[in-house]
Amino acid sequence: MAEPRGSAQGCSCRNTDCLERPLRRLFEGLGSGVAACPWPFLLVPLLLSGGLGAGFLFLPQRQANDIEQQFTPTSGPAKAERDFVQQHFPTNDTERFSAPRLPTEGAYAAVIAVAAEGQSVLAPAARHDVLQLDAAVRARGYEKVCARIEGACASPNPLLPWLDDPAALESLTFPVSRGVFLGAALGGVQTGAGGRVESARALKLVYYLREDGPAAAESRQWLEGLLQEFPNVNFTSIEVTYFTSLSRQQEFEGNTKTVIPLFSITYFLTITFSIVSCLRQSCVRNNVWLACCGVVSAGLAVLSSFGLMLFCGVPFVVTVANAPFLILGVGVDDMFIMIASWEQSSRKKGKSDVKSRLAETYGEAALSVTITTLTDVLAFYIGTWTAFPSVRSFCLYTGTAFVFCYIYTMTFFGAIIVLNYKREQGNRHWLTCMPVGGDKAQKSCLYNACCIGTCSKESSQPESEHPMSTFFKKYYGPFFTNKWIKLLVVLLYGTYLGGSIYGCTQIREGIDLRNLASDGSYVIPYYDDDDKYFSAYGPRVMVVITESVDYWNETVRLGIENCTQDLEGISYVDKSLSESWLRVYSELAKKVPININNKINFISNLSILFNNTPSFQWDINKTQDEIEASRFFIQTVNVTSAVDEKNLLNQLRETAKQCSIPLMVYHPAFIYYDQYLVIVQNTIQNVAVAAGAMLVVSLLLIPNPLCCLWVTFAIASVIVGVAGFMTFWNVNLDSISMINLVICIGFSVDFSAHISYAFVTSGESSANERAIEALSLLGYPVLQGAVSTILGVVVLAAAKAYIFRTFFKIMFLVILFGALHGLVFIPVFLTFFGNLGRSSHNTKPKKLEPCFRNDKDCP
Repeated sequence: MAEPRGSAQGCSCRNTDCLERPLRRLFEGLGSGVAACPWPFLLVPLLLSGGLGAGFLFLPQRQANDIEQQFTPTSGPAKAERDFVQQHFPTNDTERFSAPRLPTEGAYAAVIAVAAEGQSVLAPAARHDVLQLDAAVRARGYEKVCARIEGACASPNPLLPWLDDPAALESLTFPVSRGVFLGAALGGVQTGAGGRVESARALKLVYYLREDGPAAAESRQWLEGLLQEFPNVNFTSIEVTYFTSLSRQQEFEGNTKTVIPLFSITYFLTITFSIVSCLRQSCVRNNVWLACCGVVSAGLAVLSSFGLMLFCGVPFVVTVANAPFLILGVGVDDMFIMIASWEQSSRKKGKSDVKSRLAETYGEAALSVTITTLTDVLAFYIGTWTAFPSVRSFCLYTGTAFVFCYIYTMTFFGAIIVLNYKREQGNRHWLTCMPVGGDKAQKSCLYNACCIGTCSKESSQPESEHPMSTFFKKYYGPFFTNKWIKLLVVLLYGTYLGGSIYGCTQIREGIDLRNLASDGSYVIPYYDDDDKYFSAYGPRVMVVITESVDYWNETVRLGIENCTQDLEGISYVDKSLSESWLRVYSELAKKVPININNKINFISNLSILFNNTPSFQWDINKTQDEIEASRFFIQTVNVTSAVDEKNLLNQLRETAKQCSIPLMVYHPAFIYYDQYLVIVQNTIQNVAVAAGAMLVVSLLLIPNPLCCLWVTFAIASVIVGVAGFMTFWNVNLDSISMINLVICIGFSVDFSAHISYAFVTSGESSANERAIEALSLLGYPVLQGAVSTILGVVVLAAAKAYIFRTFFKIMFLVILFGALHGLVFIPVFLTFFGNLGRSSHNTKPKKLEPCFRNDKDCP
């Protein structure tokens, strides 16, 4: 930031520092206090972190990794629909199990057998292996825990009884054979005339288990045993993949363990980078300990914030494990700001004692850290206004960690600076704290280097300009202010913006459930086989009549039939595979014949329908003289992508809504499909509100309106770029990537505010010269800040879980595009606007000493 203006200068449209000046004075007072008495500011954060860190004792109780609870909308319509189905159509896994009628996914183990070497799974050798596989699964005690129908275990595949009968397979048709739907049982089917099956590549076995009462615990134990020791039978004709109702959750919970080893690598990289950035040739002025303590300060912030949130009962979700990587990078940025401002204060006349120097440091650095921290914290806390609990937890943990990171930088790290200054004033070696001086010639070179040093009283000598600052001033700045290069940059930005907008139109919504497992998980091959061979037929959807209607009224029945036909008219529905008790009852009434046009006859003769088709009894919620609710089923087809899932759900619900009869459509998968209805809306809402909040903060704390406009431009441009290019990097818009888009806003402010503010407050005469000065002052700090933040998350690129890789990908795009705007686009664009936004009193060159989040000048 520029030098403080005199108090005589009031606020105006070009000078809006009414809030900046009192804050600057406040921070100067804090700096003087820390300098006068550093030990309390050092010890209190350590004690506070230790106390709050005890909250980690509650970590096992706070872990909340239920996929449905955390990654689906809190108030999704499908959850209310499921409650209705469970209330009106209770299940009985012990006596009358029916898989399509389950209100949940159920408890099950699914096995897909794919014929080897391109053969048919209906070939004799493959059939033999399938039967052997079925016997091996049943041998593990399946009969004791299986879901039952009419006293027998529900068949895992309707084709099993026919596999020993070649004659029965000769007349097999697809997708329906002998009244049995085979779309979910047989995959990769080749048919001939009349739908006769000629070959099939895969066969799916689904072993359903009881979930009623105490049987649920036994079923879970059986599934866990199956996963630990899946039948190891040497099959020669089939390849087997498997999955259970526990698999997705167990694999998701295991993701955290895969990322824990990366923490140590991240801390090593960050400490190494910090030390290298802050090395000095002087053995006295070396800032190695400052670098190390800056990393420790960020670690204390993580400990304190996580402990506090755990004490408060905030759920700990897997996504929160991303937070320490981000906090570490940002914490190191704040440390560099303080060091840079401290070094700059040593070059100013009249700033020789520690109180005046630290007051100057806080006056410059603390205000800058406050602006960037406030924007980041606002972005995260605004991110809690979402329908996804996993996003809320991440934003609460991370936003609170940013607050603690800020507090500890202002207190703990400030005290470290004071103590380090006292060591320098004592002319003591940075490592051994031994006094530097004496007759060095009488000692060995190693002793001189490690214990004495090579020079005396170096702490009072100011250091020269950093080579990178010289590079930006003499080479980089003049290069990008060349008129032909500026034209090239404009073309480059046009390409960037065009590609970004195109990418935004191709965004894929929703989280793919397979991505919740790690790369090497056994569930990935299962998902691949399921998509490849069984995606032709999608969910079998319940259509529920939610209120009591006069079914015996022919007009009402006609209305129900019309609604059914409307639903069957959707392109994703195969009308030949629908199942309606009312249609069958109406046809049966014509054949018998029965008069069903009055209430008494309609209800009393339902027993005839149930004798004819017993399963229809489970589709009617009937009291003594009323039908409270009923349901029928439609079969969906060709639901092969997230776009299809979204379109299917929207079309089904919209059609049901327009029906004259009160209808509801439901399938357990709709719980996850609901994310498509809110993900874009939630993302736009959070980004828009956060961007508005950033603009207000910028107007209040950055004393130049034009600078705020450039900050707003950068926010919009970076968000569009990240949203567009994440499509090219195969990242969907889901609850995980939505977190990162909110983060975009805070980091966009960080990068853009530096250069634009330095430009508009420069005293140089021409626009090109002001751009060069801004780059010479802030080019290296912005670059250094980008590198340090990337180092904080780069190890996540090696993670085996999609959640962590996605975090890295989007953070990489955020930092890349943010730095690109700060170092290339904005400096060039600013040169086109000449003297616009310059303060009228800036009539002569002056030395700017700006210092924002990434103002890290560690020569």
